[in-house]
Amino acid sequence: MGDALAADEPVELVAGGSKRGLGRPTQTPHTLDLSRLAGIRDYQPNELVLTAGAATRLDEIGDLLAQHGQMLAFEPPDWRALLGAPEARPTLGGVLACNLSGPRRIKAGAARDHFLGFRAVSGRGEIFKSGGKVVKNVTGYDLSKLMAGSYGTLAALEEVTVKVLPRPEHVETVMLCGLDLPMALSAMSKALASPHDVSAAAYFPASTTEAPVPSPTLPGEWGSERRQLSPVIAGAAETVALRLEGPGPSVAFRRERLLAELAAECESAVLDEAATANYWRLVRDVEPFTRLADRTVWRVSVAPARGAEIGVAIARSLDAQWYLDWGGGLLWAAVSSAEEDGGAATIRRAIRGADGHGTGHATLIRGPAALRRAVPVFEPPPPALAALAARIKAGFDPRQILNPGRMVERS
Repeated sequence: MGDALAADEPVELVAGGSKRGLGRPTQTPHTLDLSRLAGIRDYQPNELVLTAGAATRLDEIGDLLAQHGQMLAFEPPDWRALLGAPEARPTLGGVLACNLSGPRRIKAGAARDHFLGFRAVSGRGEIFKSGGKVVKNVTGYDLSKLMAGSYGTLAALEEVTVKVLPRPEHVETVMLCGLDLPMALSAMSKALASPHDVSAAAYFPASTTEAPVPSPTLPGEWGSERRQLSPVIAGAAETVALRLEGPGPSVAFRRERLLAELAAECESAVLDEAATANYWRLVRDVEPFTRLADRTVWRVSVAPARGAEIGVAIARSLDAQWYLDWGGGLLWAAVSSAEEDGGAATIRRAIRGADGHGTGHATLIRGPAALRRAVPVFEPPPPALAALAARIKAGFDPRQILNPGRMVERS
């Protein structure tokens, strides 16, 4: 880092390489390989805290935590197939730097909420640290929240500390199928507002022909007490999926209550533990759009009540497929490559709404490099917020040597 600063030559930070396709394309004379900054440094299962080199692979961490019945509760996604990087290896530092979270976010929070501390090197060539190895740490500035979602533009993470949580004893998924859109959204809203502690909620409209289908090789995937689903999951009708986690008797009780309250006017089924794990992995990793390689993929974060409204507006104006995660707060859209700007203007206009005051964030996740240079990959911030972000960048990396242009076009 010091050499890059002295030579005034920018570097691209790379560890596992699974997220190089995120953000705007960078053009740097050097790549700084961080992959050797790996390995578990400290793990205290009783304290629910893990410290590791930032380049430690997620599968290594997952295996270790599983041995102690624990997990990364924010359910980090694996987008290698979506981004066309099957040989890459997702790392803990990478998922924190991009602040990526899976379907459990509605219950467990985002990656940033589990990020306790770190040690890093800034664009000034200075080693610094923030936070610590305890959950209750209120000393100094909470720079972990600042690093989460900075995409390596502020510092190179060397070591990170995260909070871990116990794995649920049992999981099941309730599937509600064949409801029209208003009824499906009402059912999902009622489930999330109920005392049944739903840990994930997704909605697939009938138009999403690539909706995930649990593998037919999994034994008893539909459970033994419910009738088989007709082709609903494959896109023949709207589908609401609700995940329940906890002790077995508790899950069984809450499942029956949900079915009694919500399934009177629709077809329903229950996915057992194996099928549930498979189903939500497909939702988490955006499997429905992985096979649509010729389409541009957008990730839209909005108020849960507006997710379906924006999805319908996008599909009305563009050749697009969409589905909802996070109970409606996360909209995934796959737009035809024939759209000149990848659908950027239409999607952001739909977020603003008819009155122009709607709020939300649209991020271009997958698209050709030319498109990612031509349109704002991240939601353009208001001028005051953009000025604040520029001052923060200048504080950590005044010479712009770290991932220049990854988030905004270089001046």
